[in-house]
Amino acid sequence: MSNADLKSNRPLSPHLQIYRLTLTMAMSIVHRITGGALYFGTILLAIWLIAAASGPGAFDVVNAIYGSIIGRLILFGYTWALIHHMFGGIRHFIFDLGKGFEPAERETFVRIHLIASIVLTILLWIIGFVVA
Repeated sequence: MSNADLKSNRPLSPHLQIYRLTLTMAMSIVHRITGGALYFGTILLAIWLIAAASGPGAFDVVNAIYGSIIGRLILFGYTWALIHHMFGGIRHFIFDLGKGFEPAERETFVRIHLIASIVLTILLWIIGFVVA
């Protein structure tokens, strides 16, 4: 049997066109993206800590950058990514316990996960502005 015959007899895997994108699938993708984004956000945190240790001049510069509109948007996104990723980890922990595999349960977990991450991020920022 030639190599070409072996390839032609293989079963075809479903392609992306066959699958309907569900909220659970989208949240899994977003969980991976937020995990990658946390690396860059942690670099921002490290820069802020190094500036604080370097003295008031460096700290003021970094605070001015992070306090700008763009800086605050980036920090807001980092906060959401951190909280979203945390709730994703909790959801996966529940899956590891053998719970939440029914379609209705998965959809409920995903909706709670998404709403809770948004609400908690906004709540933390409101508290941050009130305290500061």
